[in-house]
Amino acid sequence: MASSQPPGESSAAPGQSRTDVDYEHIDDAVCRSFQRSVEIVGRKWTASVLLAAMRGARRFVDYRTRVTGISNQLLSQRLRELESHQLIERVVVPTTPVQITYRPTERGASLMRVLHPLVEWSAENGE
Repeated sequence: MASSQPPGESSAAPGQSRTDVDYEHIDDAVCRSFQRSVEIVGRKWTASVLLAAMRGARRFVDYRTRVTGISNQLLSQRLRELESHQLIERVVVPTTPVQITYRPTERGASLMRVLHPLVEWSAENGE
């Protein structure tokens, strides 16, 4: 028998969708941690730089190409910040001249897995 509920609704709790979450049980320490995480990702260009890393950018010029509109100075700053939060790894290759590459860490990849629904939502909604 077919369900009469719209997609995204759970049959476990009548009248309550699967996306309804009880936020009351979240303690203050978790709230502070969440706030710090949102502030990291929410800084201008940060999510775009991390997404570029996930899409294969490795060298500075790759990031400049994939993150249209960001200045060199701001890109350098965001890469340093992402490195300090262990979301991107900076690799120095001792060649002549020295080659510097950046790649997402597992921590950065796990953050992007969480953000992927937002990427999909943006594509679907033209934002």
